[in-house]
Amino acid sequence: MCDLMPAAQPAEKIGKMKKLRRTLSESFSRIAFKKEDSGFDEICVTKMSTRSCQGSDSVIKPLDTIPEDRKVQRTQSGFDPFEKPAGQVKRVHSENNACINAKSSSSGKESPKLRRHSSPSSPTSPKFGKADSYEKLEKLGEGSYATVYKGKSKVNGKLVALKVIRLQEEEGTPFTAIREASLLKGLKHANIVLLHDIIHTKETLTLVFEYVHTDLCQYMDKHPGGLHPDNVRLFLFQLLRGLSYIHQRYILHRDLKPQNLLISDTGELKLADFGLARAKSVPSHTYSNEVVTLWYRPPDVLLGSTDYSTCLDMWGVGCIFVEMIQGVAAFPGMKDIQDQLERIFLVLGTPSEETWPGVHSLPHFKPDRFTVYSPKKLRQAWNKLGYVDHAEELASRFLQCFPKNRLSAQAALHHEYFSHLPPRLWELPDMSSIFTVPSVKLQPESGDSIQVCSKSHGKAASNSKH
Repeated sequence: MCDLMPAAQPAEKIGKMKKLRRTLSESFSRIAFKKEDSGFDEICVTKMSTRSCQGSDSVIKPLDTIPEDRKVQRTQSGFDPFEKPAGQVKRVHSENNACINAKSSSSGKESPKLRRHSSPSSPTSPKFGKADSYEKLEKLGEGSYATVYKGKSKVNGKLVALKVIRLQEEEGTPFTAIREASLLKGLKHANIVLLHDIIHTKETLTLVFEYVHTDLCQYMDKHPGGLHPDNVRLFLFQLLRGLSYIHQRYILHRDLKPQNLLISDTGELKLADFGLARAKSVPSHTYSNEVVTLWYRPPDVLLGSTDYSTCLDMWGVGCIFVEMIQGVAAFPGMKDIQDQLERIFLVLGTPSEETWPGVHSLPHFKPDRFTVYSPKKLRQAWNKLGYVDHAEELASRFLQCFPKNRLSAQAALHHEYFSHLPPRLWELPDMSSIFTVPSVKLQPESGDSIQVCSKSHGKAASNSKH
């Protein structure tokens, strides 16, 4: 019968093996428990990679090695989640699936490996997507369903605009907020306001935007009588650039007006407030005709049309263009839709089937309700258009009653009105500002020194006018 028992080991070899096991055991003890040797506060060991390292049973806390005075300090000291203690390194995920809270070495330098694996979700630093990561500084405005605040990010210290949308349990999240957030997440362009963050709580939905200090409405109120022609050209070019970008992606803004065009301190114009914007599907669907603020609403929508495309936005561009040059709103209706249409027809002429095929089929077009006007030259209504080369012709291409006759944003960018601008502007990447071209800059507006004293009056005019 074979002997299956192992042969006896020499005493000397057994002694060496026991010594080796004892050495390995002591080494592990030093790594896991001796804080003064390893520099580790605690080690979170993942068992067979099947448990989260946040499980309470997987954490080895070496409290026995911490002096009593240190224990008291750890439990009683105040903890500021946005202030990282000196020398403290963020929680990291190591190569062997262990979560380690480590202190820096005696040299005060952080290990490159620890730095590379640092997690932005450290409990000692503010996080994106969290309400307490932003500080409200002042209220900027309030609407029917949202309040806008100037704020500051605790993550990077930058100024932001916080659009706080109130949620009502019985109504849920306003569809305009959902639409705005979903559209802006996919839009990256220098002339479109940047959405930094989205914060959703039970009571509110907060959209965190880049902070831009003023808008075109306030800018025009500060400089009444019309803007510098060169500045009008740069503002219009940026507006068309942003619109061309979204129109190529089948998105309509649907609420173009000076209040929704932000102006940075460098003169950069940004499309904002996409609450009424929507992606246009093909084939076309019908949309609500209660969209654009009355003064900037095209006649086809005023007459009840719900079948429109990018030409809807281009009418607003024409109105804003005229207002920047002339210094007054193009069609400032004071009463109702009827009054608004009368002001439009007074300049552009009352439409007929010959000038606007299909106008008689629109729900609110009643020929006997409108005075018959003949079309006029635009400079007869807004004389300053005649002082700027090609301005009247471009404005007339936007302000067409028949929607299909309006110039597109992409085509307008190549209009002769912009022929004096540097050719590099048409070659810029989407995220590059036009002001990265050295020769491009805003000109001083006339009467800047005079308007400082009447700044508050201008804001009051803004509130009443728009």
